[in-house]
Amino acid sequence: MNACARICALMMAACAFSSAAAGVPKNGTLAPNYVGHHIDGSDALVSQYAGKVVVLTFWATWCGVCHKELPILERLQKVVGTDHLQIIAINIEDKKTFRRVAQLMGTAFLITHDEGESASRLYARGGIPHLVLIGRDGKIIDTHIGYGEDMIDPLIAQINAALAAKPTASVAAPGAPE
Repeated sequence: MNACARICALMMAACAFSSAAAGVPKNGTLAPNYVGHHIDGSDALVSQYAGKVVVLTFWATWCGVCHKELPILERLQKVVGTDHLQIIAINIEDKKTFRRVAQLMGTAFLITHDEGESASRLYARGGIPHLVLIGRDGKIIDTHIGYGEDMIDPLIAQINAALAAKPTASVAAPGAPE
């Protein structure tokens, strides 16, 4: 192997290692367990919803497209109920804004707070909205970044397929705030 080929091989290996080290959750892998804090300060964990389909969405009050996505998720939670589906909206803003919003928003889904961006790091959130669909088995089915009207039907189809899957006890991957 010539010097150039060795350098290229080393660079590719370094890139692969850094992606693996970053812990970017991939489809088919167990979802990180930690998804923020409830308004009472307790940890919100994927494992608390074992056997349910879980939809996470990272959002902020200043995000215009988040305001389009959240009502759709709200209706979905109301239609399906919480026996088989749990939607968790993870607010990425400061604690004061989170508390105010969580108390004012009477939602059918849960709102948690991503204090210190711990959940954002675990789920490798880049932008918002950042939606993660987790199956009944605790494994990530898909991740959707951004929002558009054309995403609704495919997302609903994915959620319906996940709901149709046989319920199993979910075991979430480790991951609590540092």
